[in-house]
Amino acid sequence: MNIHLQLDIARDDFDVSVDVQLPAHGIAVVFGPSGCGKTTLLRCVAGLEPSARGVVQLGHEVWQDDQNKVRLPTHQRALGYVFQEASLFDHLDVAGNLAYGHQRAEKASRNAMSSAVQQQAIELLGIGHLLKRRSHELSGGERQRVAIARALVTQPRWLLLDEPLAALDHARRQEVLPWLEKLRDDLNIPMLYVTHAVDEVARLADTLVVMNAGRIQTMGPVAEVLTQTDWPVVLGEDAGALLTGIVLAIDAPWHLAHVGFAGGALWVRDSGLAVGQTVRLRVLARDVSVTLQQTTGTSIQNHVPCVVEAITPEAHPSQTLLRLRCGDTVLLARVTARGVHELGLQVGMPAWAQVKSVALVK
Repeated sequence: MNIHLQLDIARDDFDVSVDVQLPAHGIAVVFGPSGCGKTTLLRCVAGLEPSARGVVQLGHEVWQDDQNKVRLPTHQRALGYVFQEASLFDHLDVAGNLAYGHQRAEKASRNAMSSAVQQQAIELLGIGHLLKRRSHELSGGERQRVAIARALVTQPRWLLLDEPLAALDHARRQEVLPWLEKLRDDLNIPMLYVTHAVDEVARLADTLVVMNAGRIQTMGPVAEVLTQTDWPVVLGEDAGALLTGIVLAIDAPWHLAHVGFAGGALWVRDSGLAVGQTVRLRVLARDVSVTLQQTTGTSIQNHVPCVVEAITPEAHPSQTLLRLRCGDTVLLARVTARGVHELGLQVGMPAWAQVKSVALVK
């Protein structure tokens, strides 16, 4: 089953126009600069933009089809919506806020929500100890976890999250991110997640949708999109690759873990990992260099054989972005144009990627 969005809405600055098929599982992250139309897209999906025209369809379930005069109001769309601000009811404790979501679910489906669904939301978000607290007694991270739980108890078919971490400081963001990962891994509810933060893309996205000025520039599996060299998402200091691997071994004396992926293996800092565990790794282009032969006598621990797949000049003429194919995996390397010339690098040449630093993002 896929989700079909074909939506158009006029804005004062530019029109938002999208036509996309999204997988009905995992997290589809809508990424782009502030003001590019990300939130407008979510509001159209939720039925909060009366002037939006087009189609919103989840499999065979049609929420909007203007050509056939179908347009469900927001309260009849089986969705949960989490805003930047938690928007909890201050006069209610956490249990009362969850009960409000329960009432909405009953009204929408005309069936009483089982206590098991509410208990699952409480356990998934780790808020059982907060049920008697009022919203003003919660930290920012706790408020957002309660807001997400309240959205879940409405029994949504689709969960929309509009920059839910934007109002939090770094510490609170790091507090909430693992819970969002848990939702992705444990729930069978598709999510549409808006952000302009690359670290949230790296940790959460299964599918990445890149927007700019109201249009979708590119989309696809997150690892593929992040290593495209012809779209703005890869430019700047955050350019890099996202890898999924399995912990092969732990080097306890040196506090390192060896992570294998489709095309090689990398040593990363051990943070309590277990052999067999699946992890995500982020390798920034600025942390990758290239040699023509495997290097010895160096402090760099990670050397991966590869083939040069693309050589792309960057905005500053001194810099070049290399796309390196390592088996079934792609790495990016930012090197100087002079270095490319001196090595005689060409598309199709074999080489070695030296990875100076790897970030564990899961």
